[in-house]
Parts: sequence; structure tokens; C-alpha cells
Amino acid sequence: MPSRHNWDIFCRVVDNFGDAAVCWRLARQLTTEHQAAVRLWIDDLAPLHALCHEVTQGVAQQTVGGITVCAWPPEWRAVLGADVVIEAFGCGLPDPYVAAMAQSCPRPVWIVLEYLSAERWVSRHHGLPSPHPPSGIPRYFFFPGFERDTGGLLREDDFAQRRAAFGSVACEALWRRLGFAVPSEDASVISLFCYPDAPLSALLASWEDGATSTVAAIPQGKTDAVVAAHFGEHGAVRTGQTLKRGNLEVRVVPFVEQAAYDELLWSCDCNFVRGEDSFVRAQWAALPLVWQAYPQDEAAHRRKVEAFLDLYCAALPQHMAAAVRSMWRAWNGAAGIPVHDAWAGFWAQRAELVQHGRAWAAQLASGPELAAALAQFCADRLKY
Repeated sequence: MPSRHNWDIFCRVVDNFGDAAVCWRLARQLTTEHQAAVRLWIDDLAPLHALCHEVTQGVAQQTVGGITVCAWPPEWRAVLGADVVIEAFGCGLPDPYVAAMAQSCPRPVWIVLEYLSAERWVSRHHGLPSPHPPSGIPRYFFFPGFERDTGGLLREDDFAQRRAAFGSVACEALWRRLGFAVPSEDASVISLFCYPDAPLSALLASWEDGATSTVAAIPQGKTDAVVAAHFGEHGAVRTGQTLKRGNLEVRVVPFVEQAAYDELLWSCDCNFVRGEDSFVRAQWAALPLVWQAYPQDEAAHRRKVEAFLDLYCAALPQHMAAAVRSMWRAWNGAAGIPVHDAWAGFWAQRAELVQHGRAWAAQLASGPELAAALAQFCADRLKY
């Protein structure tokens, strides 16, 4: 339903691109699908520029795609508040802004948008209010999730149509834009987006020694040094470079905008993803995937992996579930699981994993969509 309210989204870029990516997707959907007036406050414009090249770095305020993008200043200045305030991932709000919220009548709806998790406690805490000390303003904790009693996942209204319309001609055009030829039909085409601590070199070695050809598209970024070292390259790898050894061909692709990243996922046979935003997009791609969770102290991220696997593998035969669990655990640093063996067992289930990817995406699509659920949640509390 149309929002017709003013929204402020606050985002601090902690690391990498995930926080900015989720906030930008949410801002776009609220603007285009719910007719909201959105102002995005972000403390680092560089990741946002990478995700949307129309965003200009070094500009205090600009309008892109109907969204007012504001650089979050070190010294806060008084601004007119919004009807809905989104505190993304517990980033905190400027003290003067909170003080102004407390004096507003009526008070705005304050949402703490939490990180995505499949852990069981999420559904029990989703949507619950907690008063903010010392203002006393209720903050509602909104949890994305994979089940009906959570906030759901971000998915644009036209996503299914765009994915269905993406055929061989569009796929060829994408590879040309990235600077490469279309991979051969007999190759396994993999997109590989991971953190530097993933066992990347071991996986590349297994593909080199594989019986069939593998083409791996790796975006330029924090894994450049690992890729260069694996191939014995002196200096950093560069965008557009192709590295070959054995049955492996690595293509160093540019970091692309969000719409083009969807197309890259659709162009591959399997997608390795990390964090939150690319993880969700790989599930919507309805293809086999391997997720690396953001590393946390005391291996807390592995609990998140296991919680998701419990849901994702619930409908799989035992042997397939074991293969998926083994690959995901190896990729997330579990001891005693060689990546080479884990990949062999995982990819031996390729045809069945493709079917499961489609069924999983359809199951998710039957549940809540995050932007719509959030717009409705706030509208219900703004009926004054």
C-alpha cells in the first residue's frame, strides 16, 4: 500500500558493502513502490557510489532516483524530522535528532532494522517495541527473515518478470559489457564473492584439477591478493584480466551496480556469496549457492550458518543435505572438512540443487516482502 509518509534512513558503513546495499535497496523500493519520500543519511558515500554510479562522492546532498541522499555530517545540524525513522543495523541516531523526535507531536515511528538471521529467536522478537533511554520513544525492532512471522526479504515488484525475461541474448550482452566472451556451454560457470579469509585458494586448486572446465567470475576487491598469489602473479590483479591454469579460468570482473549483479547471478550455474545483500539476491536467483557469513568473534557466524541450513535443507534428501552442509561448513572455516572433497560432493548433486534452488525461491516468494511489510507496519502506527 502507498506510504505517503516521509522516511529518514540512517546508515553507517561498518565494513564492506552490505549495510549500504540493503539501505539503498530499501530506499529505492519505498520510493518507487510505496510512494514514500525517502532521505538516506549515510556516513560513507564511496560504497553507495559503487552500488549506484549516479551517486556522486563528496556531495553533502543530492537526489538520485527520487531519493534524497545526504552525507551524514560529523556535526549534526537541525533538520525537519520524518514520520518514520529507520536506524539501520543499530547504527544509532544523532543525539540532537533524537531530542527533536522526543519533542515532536505526534512522535515518529522509530524502527531498528536488524541484520538478517534464521535463528529461532528472531520470530519471537520481531516487531517488539523497547523504550529508548532517556527519550522514552518506543523503538520497534524489525527483523528480516525467511519465515512468515518475520519481516521477510527485500524483493522488487518486478523481480520475477525481470528474471524470467533474462535469456541467452541478455546473458551474452552482459558478458560483453564485462569484457569477456560467453563461457563455453560445457563449463561450470561460477560467481565467487567472498571475504579474504575464505579457503579460496584451495577451492581454485580443486577446480584446476577437476575433470571438467570451470569459469569463475571474481569481482575485483578484497580477494585480489589471494587470487594473485594463487596464480603466482606479481602485483594486484586487474579488472578484465583472465587467469588460466588446468581446467580453471578465472575472470576478474568489475564491481557492478545492483541490477547488473542480479544479471551476473542469473548468468552462472552456482553463486558463492557473502554477508547479507548478495546472499538474499542469490536465493532469489533460484540457483545453487554457497554462503559465507560475515566473520564474528568466537565463531558466532557459524551458528547463523547452521540455523539457515536447518531451514534450507529441511526438504532435501539426507544425502543432499549432507553434501550442502559439508560444503557450507568448509567454506565457513569448519575444521577437518577439505574444500576439495566438499565441493566434489556438493557439485555431484548439481541437477537436484538446481531444482531445489527453484523450489526454495518459490517458497520464499510466498512469504512476506520486507519493504511492503515495513511500510504496512509503520502505516498501522501512523494512523493519527
